[in-house]
Amino acid sequence: MEPRFACTACGKCCHGLLPLTLKDAVAHAVRFPLALVWTVVRSNAKSYDLATRLGTSVRLPNRKTVAVLIQPTAYLPNHFPCPALQPDNLCGIHADKPSRCRTMPFYPYREEKDQADLLVPRKGWECDVSAEAPVVYRNHAILDRADFDRERADLLEQAPVMRTYADYVLKYMPWIVNDLAKMAAAPAGGKLVTSLSSFLTATRRTDARELAAAQAPLMQAMAERTRNDPALADFHKNYAGWAKEMERLAQRP
Repeated sequence: MEPRFACTACGKCCHGLLPLTLKDAVAHAVRFPLALVWTVVRSNAKSYDLATRLGTSVRLPNRKTVAVLIQPTAYLPNHFPCPALQPDNLCGIHADKPSRCRTMPFYPYREEKDQADLLVPRKGWECDVSAEAPVVYRNHAILDRADFDRERADLLEQAPVMRTYADYVLKYMPWIVNDLAKMAAAPAGGKLVTSLSSFLTATRRTDARELAAAQAPLMQAMAERTRNDPALADFHKNYAGWAKEMERLAQRP
């Protein structure tokens, strides 16, 4: 049977970390608390070759090489709703929503031929996959592909910038290689989070002060929201530290 899929606007996918293109991260810097999320892709993974094009390659201490994706991300705890999600579960910025939201459930960090399982709703999601929903995937190809192609193109365009950032981080924070090695060895993988301030410093963006000024109050607000929840201690620590970094960066001459 050909996979069918339609969004029911249940809002269940609008929670937690949201990977963004760099363009979308900049465009929505006044809305999303931003971080860079690193994910290891092992050499035997189906998406390895694509990951080396969209991300970077890192040689680990055990001499193995892995691909590493570095995603600008709306950094939110898993149960936190997107700041743009309205009480009626509709998107408050639908006309201007990020590419990641437009392309869902397809994922351009995977090869197109390996998308079928993404059309199976996660537990609790209310996506329509009934016979009444439109066919969206046929013969390992996406039928309505404009959003997928646009997001993939943006990821390819930003790849050199992300590699520049990776080189900077691995030079000035060399211990991160060991963290990546642990992630590569763990059955479930894992994620490594670095700050937007390190990205702005490494890439020398001309709009760094403006982005930092937009982020500082968001980080402060998120630090307050997570202050008294032990389960969110890591999020709170990051938000509080990054708020100070953003304030300093915003005040630089």
